Amino acid sequence: MNKETIREFFNNFAPNWDNEPIADKEILDIILNNAGVKENINVLDVACGTGVLFPFYLERNIKSIAAVDLSPEMVKIAKSKFPQADVICGDAESIILDNQFDVIMIYNAFPHFPEPVKVIENLTKHLKDGGRFCIAHGMSKKELDEIHMKSAGKVSNALLECEELAELLSPYFNVDIIISNDKMYQVCGTKK
Repeated sequence: MNKETIREFFNNFAPNWDNEPIADKEILDIILNNAGVKENINVLDVACGTGVLFPFYLERNIKSIAAVDLSPEMVKIAKSKFPQADVICGDAESIILDNQFDVIMIYNAFPHFPEPVKVIENLTKHLKDGGRFCIAHGMSKKELDEIHMKSAGKVSNALLECEELAELLSPYFNVDIIISNDKMYQVCGTKK
């Protein structure tokens, strides 16, 4: 799995991305509550796509949305839909941002990072002390893996078991949320 293939894959899907279903509002509320998304905070949305979570952040009156995605086409759409968000095209493994954030969210994207440890290490630098780091999917691990096998195998790794992901996060975060059920998957922690 290489980044150019991933970029091309998501560029091709960008025009129709908003036609794909996202998790229902009840699941998203659980995910955002567990992540600590609330009023007057700064959120970094990593692999934001076309900004599918932006309306849910805005409903919660957050202070600011910054976002990054590898796909220029996804970024272009997100910027056009949400001019109030600071959306940039970049690589989460190496991006350097001026801000530090209260919450970093990776939603429906983690299997698409070829080197997840590099992503975690780099993003940790952009999180305030005591900030929240969250990796979530609005469906079960089984369902996500099946979808990826059918349509996105060349741009996806299998999703780690929650306990494995918690172990990857544990050098940087006090992991306090581990959920894997038939409706969602989420691992969150607070920066050490």
